[in-house]
Amino acid sequence: MSPRPEEAVMRKEVVKRIETVIKDLWPTADVQIFGSFSTGLYLPTSDIDLVVFGKWESPPLQLLEQALRKHNVAEPYSIKVLDKATVPIIKLTDQETEVKVDISFNVETGVKAARLIKDYMKKYTLLPYLILVLKQFLLQRDLNEVFTGGISSYSLILMAISFLQLHPRIDARKLDENLGMLLIEFFELYGRNFNYLKTGIRIKNGGAYVAKEEIMKIMTNGYRPSMLCIEDPLLPGNDVGRSCYGAMQVKQVFDYAYIVLSHAVSPLARSYPNRDSESTLGRIIKVTQEVIDYRAWIKNKWGSKVNLSPDLDIQINERETISPCSIVQNGDAERLYNQPLALSFTGTQQLSSGSSASSVSSLSGSDIQHNGIKFTVKGPHSHNQGNGYNSASNGAVRQPVGNRGHHPHSRNIWRRKKYRDSLPISLSR
Repeated sequence: MSPRPEEAVMRKEVVKRIETVIKDLWPTADVQIFGSFSTGLYLPTSDIDLVVFGKWESPPLQLLEQALRKHNVAEPYSIKVLDKATVPIIKLTDQETEVKVDISFNVETGVKAARLIKDYMKKYTLLPYLILVLKQFLLQRDLNEVFTGGISSYSLILMAISFLQLHPRIDARKLDENLGMLLIEFFELYGRNFNYLKTGIRIKNGGAYVAKEEIMKIMTNGYRPSMLCIEDPLLPGNDVGRSCYGAMQVKQVFDYAYIVLSHAVSPLARSYPNRDSESTLGRIIKVTQEVIDYRAWIKNKWGSKVNLSPDLDIQINERETISPCSIVQNGDAERLYNQPLALSFTGTQQLSSGSSASSVSSLSGSDIQHNGIKFTVKGPHSHNQGNGYNSASNGAVRQPVGNRGHHPHSRNIWRRKKYRDSLPISLSR
């Protein structure tokens, strides 16, 4: 699911079309990309986030909406103005590619957050691989958006950064580390060991687990720490997880994934192979045929433009060089984008409750014992965080309520307009 060069080219064309409309209205406006497209951590069905900087008394949402309709940039019924939202935005779906776009005005936090993430991607080279798998895992369960009962991408990325910062094994941050084991340990930490009731996540100054009482002291406007409490590294007093009301559903599917994968790599799994899945990772992640067809359509239409030139440049003000995991347009593009995701899994002799980063802090509810490099947790897993969900009872693997199966929500299925014959036919379902 890693981004491909032709997908980056296609998305750049989408941004260029929208930027042209914006520049016609306000020649001095500054259009910037942020979010997953800026960092390179986007899936084939991810949105594009744009922010327009200029001098207005209030965001000119309606004016831009009318211009976008006039130039037929977006599908007519897809343009929506959300002027009552905390951050007023315009939402639309590109006419040609059906890529969804969110446009905001004069909001700097998104650009700063993208810059922060890029910095951590340079520090933790494993981070992009981990994030892409986790995003696909949540997407197919419809838990990748706050308004559908999941968590935001920014929250997920900060959780992954904290996981790597506080991992008890120093070698967990190396590029040649077993990514499969890290994935299982991530699920173990946030699916069963992390104490959501009492603990907050902090990534500043090397990272730490912090008691919620301490975080509450610096929160403003009478807010209290949320269930998934993540201190905003850019805005002190802001809880990034505040709007993630479905955090416990996400916890349940993480616990489910931990059980499935840890059983899959156990010695017993060799005696009882899973005939329904071609790989270990395939037990929890599926890519639909619609997405496969959509990517093939993109490759067929934009593949020849990958090494083209200057005329595809967006003239967007990028203040920093984008990391290799992001948008690449030089000769190494194909090599970087087509690198296999080396997720391998080993047996349970290496998988123990002590291997997880959940053991780092006493606030997570686990006892720790230091023995050289390894940290081990005393006793079996018994931390249910008060939600009454016992994932491992009787040894049975039960798919939790929060897991909605391997089929994506209908809003993630690409639909073909009757007049658009160039899209693959399977996308019309």
